[in-house]
Amino acid sequence: MENRFYSEGNLSGKSLSDEYHSMEDMVQNVFGEGTRIERTDRVYGGDINDAYRVNISNGEHIFVKTNSIRNRAFFRTEARGLGALGASGKIGVPEILGTGTDEGRGVSFLALEYIDSAPRIDTYWETFGHELAGLHRAECLTFAASEEERKKSDLRYGFTEDNFIGASPQKNSPREKWTDFYRECRLLPQLKKAEHCLGKELMKRADSLLEHMDSYLREPEFPSLLHGDLWSGNMMCGPDGKAWIIDPAVYVGDFEADLAMTQLFGSLPERFYAAYSEVNPIDMKGYQERKKLYDLYHLLNHLNLFGRSYLGSVAGIILEYA
Repeated sequence: MENRFYSEGNLSGKSLSDEYHSMEDMVQNVFGEGTRIERTDRVYGGDINDAYRVNISNGEHIFVKTNSIRNRAFFRTEARGLGALGASGKIGVPEILGTGTDEGRGVSFLALEYIDSAPRIDTYWETFGHELAGLHRAECLTFAASEEERKKSDLRYGFTEDNFIGASPQKNSPREKWTDFYRECRLLPQLKKAEHCLGKELMKRADSLLEHMDSYLREPEFPSLLHGDLWSGNMMCGPDGKAWIIDPAVYVGDFEADLAMTQLFGSLPERFYAAYSEVNPIDMKGYQERKKLYDLYHLLNHLNLFGRSYLGSVAGIILEYA
């Protein structure tokens, strides 16, 4: 399948707000009347959704993720995030084929092009650095808030709808200031969920951290469209031999938040960061001072999803800053 960058409302003839009523409906709309699903093979690796390589009768194959029907919003919002990233034209993402529910199978689903990886190009990490920096410098205010909201205020951070970080709801209510957005839409919801685990004394320190957020975070020179969950498992080599990004938790924020996530569970090669900085310079000293605050959001989410093994890391960051 030939990849193309796309804009919202121009995806296989359907808007991202449209949903299919079965996988067969999706296949026939995308590939033409008479095509059908011939074979479905399980693909392993994800923690939240089931994933499959689906062979179509015309010889094509696609990638389909499924979950329960009640979790259909997982896929609708993921499609919108991929659409935003793809519309930038700066970096590889899989083409969206459709989302919907399949009552017969009892699932909701997201269908994407199947990425057949090619060998990495020699400049794989340098190219990835340049392309991610280009994404972070691209115009993105149309994604920060709806047109109606932007008419009322200078909203620069957020997204046009809430979405998910893993299986957790992710609040994206637009804000004018980055520090306000990060406090109110990132740390505060996760801290409230973790309150029973953190205890009173640590919550007091966390409250102090929130109150003084302006002292710790900067207001960036420009907003950036972020992948939102950019660890190595959400990067893969595409058919062009370059890095493509998948499974986003998209919003508009400070690009440092994406960079921090690339280092939380094992850093990328140094040549990636050097190349990134050629296009979008990094204030390395300031970034290092702020990085753990960006780690805190993801570690809190892991604490809330997976349990107390993350408590020590969370507590250490809170106590360091507050």
